[in-house]
Amino acid sequence: MKTAMQELMDKVQSINERYELKGDANWLMNEIIDHIDKSLEKEKEQIIEAYCNGDDNISAEEYYNQTYNQNK
Repeated sequence: MKTAMQELMDKVQSINERYELKGDANWLMNEIIDHIDKSLEKEKEQIIEAYCNGDDNISAEEYYNQTYNQNK
């Protein structure tokens, strides 16, 4: 099973390989890939933290809303 960020990275890399981007488009694609790569590391940390901080008193959805959906 892949995370959403891993699936996004696969899709972006597939697009990058399919098209021969030049100039600014190539630079932009590389920036996007770098940003996704950094986000993958953050996602990993968040998943580990969620596992370590598991709380049987709230549902997974409640945990998500409390941790990541604070603006609602």
